[in-house]
Amino acid sequence: MIRAVLFDLDGTFADTAPDLGYAVNQMRAARGLPPVPDEKTRPVTSSGARGLLGAGFGITPDHADYPAMRDEFLNIYEANLCRETRLFDGMAELIQSLESRALTWGIVTNKAERFALPLMALLGYGTRAACIIGGDTTGKTKPHPAPLFAAARAINIDPPACLYVGDDERDIQAGRAAGMKTVAVRYGYLNGSDPASWGADAVADTPQDVLQLLV
Repeated sequence: MIRAVLFDLDGTFADTAPDLGYAVNQMRAARGLPPVPDEKTRPVTSSGARGLLGAGFGITPDHADYPAMRDEFLNIYEANLCRETRLFDGMAELIQSLESRALTWGIVTNKAERFALPLMALLGYGTRAACIIGGDTTGKTKPHPAPLFAAARAINIDPPACLYVGDDERDIQAGRAAGMKTVAVRYGYLNGSDPASWGADAVADTPQDVLQLLV
């Protein structure tokens, strides 16, 4: 029996793509460059600075300028965490349904706590989530299962009784490695991949589909 539902943040719980795209376009504007369109930045949103800087400037982490540009990107993003970020349609209703059923829910993200904690607060869910595990909480990031094990400990529920929901193959790999049931969502960023190929226990087209899996 599932007693808890854990969510990835970017691309699963909330649509953060507009504000991450805004940060990289602020960097481009400062350099006299035109903005990159949403359709170029959105699919790589789950990859964070690496994905956005790749889309915006064509650089990878081994580029000499990458560390400084990454810091610049993150500082701009931190100052603009919730300009346009919103929960995905149906997510608020899903959370309300989980809470009405006394099911525990929380967040497990590769986003650093520096961003994840204030963003969840700005969205109005910081105190409602039973746990918020960031990419730097355990020193390991997904697909390593350590963050999911940390979440299970934080909510005091064994991993097999947890369902992990994500929009990236790394989410499913981490959930499976932690011994949790997993759901891949089609409405997320997907990083150019087909969620049906990730080996999840189920694939959901909408947040409400996740609720049906708990019936």
